[in-house]
Amino acid sequence: MRDMLQQRGLRFVFLANLISMMGSGMNGAALNWSILQKTHSEMSLSLLVVLQTIPAMLLMPFSGVIIDREDRRHLVMWLDAARGLVVLTVALLVVFHHSHMWELYAMNIVISIGFWLFWPTINALLQELSAEDQLGASNSLLMAGVQGGWLLAGAFVGFVYNHIGLGGVLLIDFATYVVSFLCYFGVRKGRHVVKPVDNFAMPEHLAGDAMRKYFHEMRESFAFIRKNRAVVLMGIAWSLFLAAMLTQAVTTSPISDRILHSGAVGYGWLNFGWAIGAFVSVAYAARVTTRIGARHAVAVCMGTLAICSFFMGASHFLWLSVTLFFFMGSGRGWGGIAITTDMMQRVPKHFMGRVQNTFYFFGTGLQIFTALLVGYVAHHFGLARGIAIIGALYAIAAFSAMIPTREPVAELAEVAAGD
Repeated sequence: MRDMLQQRGLRFVFLANLISMMGSGMNGAALNWSILQKTHSEMSLSLLVVLQTIPAMLLMPFSGVIIDREDRRHLVMWLDAARGLVVLTVALLVVFHHSHMWELYAMNIVISIGFWLFWPTINALLQELSAEDQLGASNSLLMAGVQGGWLLAGAFVGFVYNHIGLGGVLLIDFATYVVSFLCYFGVRKGRHVVKPVDNFAMPEHLAGDAMRKYFHEMRESFAFIRKNRAVVLMGIAWSLFLAAMLTQAVTTSPISDRILHSGAVGYGWLNFGWAIGAFVSVAYAARVTTRIGARHAVAVCMGTLAICSFFMGASHFLWLSVTLFFFMGSGRGWGGIAITTDMMQRVPKHFMGRVQNTFYFFGTGLQIFTALLVGYVAHHFGLARGIAIIGALYAIAAFSAMIPTREPVAELAEVAAGD
C-alpha cells in the first residue's frame, strides 16, 4: 500500500475517493433517512432506488463506448463538476426552505447517473495507471479510499444529521466534490486515450460513420464476452452483487427505525459498522485473493453477505446488528476488490469500459425489480422477509462464482490478441 501511495497518480486517486466518498456517503444516508421520516414507507425508498436506476440504464449502452474512446481522467472531472453543481443547487434550496420532495428525487437521479458513469470510468483509469502485477494492490488502494470515505461518513452522518439537517450535509457533499475535482486534475497532464491493439483497430471504411462505428465497437465487446466463460460467470456474480448491495438502501434505515428503534443514531452505527468492515478488508483482500484465487474469494465473500443478511432480520440488538454489518462490509470490500482485480486481469484495457457496462446494465436492470420487490414485501409482509430476498441474491452470486472454468488468465490474454 505504501508503494502505491508513492505513485503520484494513484495517490491523487486515493485522496479524491477518500474525500468524495465521505460526502457521497453522508448525502445518501441523509437523503434516505429524510425521505423515510417524511413518508414512513419502504416503498418510497424503493421508488428512490428505481428512479435513480432507469436513466442510468438508458445511458449505459453508450457510456461504455465513450469511456473507451475518451480520456478517463477528463470524464471523471466532468462528472465531479456536474454532480457538485447539482448538489449545491439543492443544498441552497433546502437551507432556505424552498425545496420539495421531487427536487430531492431529481438530485438523486442525477447523482446516480454520475455514479454509474463514474465507477466504470475510474476502474478503467486505475487499470491504465497500474502495472499488470500491481492490479490487486491498486484495487485495494482504491477500496481503501472509498471505504475510508464511507467510514468517515458512517461515523458522522447519523450523529450530525439532527444538528445540521439535510441542507448542511449537502453543503459538505458539495465541498468534497470540489476537492475531488482538484485531486483528479493533479493525477497527470495532457490528454491520454487508450489505443486498441492492432487486431481490434477500427476498419478504415467505418472511420467516418459514427453510428456504424458505435455498433462495430459494441459487437466487438459482446464477441469478447461470449468467448470467455470465466468473464461471463464472474460478470453474473458482479451483476447480482451490485443489485443486492444497492437494494440494501431500501432496508438499512428501516432496520434502525422498525427493528432496532434506534433512530438516526442507530442508522449511523449501522453505516459505521459496514464502513469499518469494508475498510479493514483492504488490509487482507489482495493478499488472500492472490493466495486462494479470485473465484474462491468471491464465493466466500458472497456467502458471508448472504448468511449475514439472513440473520439480520432476526436481530433486535443494536450491537449484534452492527457486528453483522461489520462482516457484511468486510465481505463487500473484499468481494469488490476480488471481482474488479479478476476483470482487470482478463479484460484488455480498450474493452474495459464496454465490458464493465454490460454487467452493470444487467445489475441495474435486476435492481429495479428487486428494489420494488423488497420494498413491497418489507412494507406488506415484514422487513425480515425483504432482507431475506437480498440474502438470496448474494447466495446466487456465490454459486455463480463457484462454477468451475478452464479459462486461466493467460488464455484470455491470447484471445485479447485475436484469433
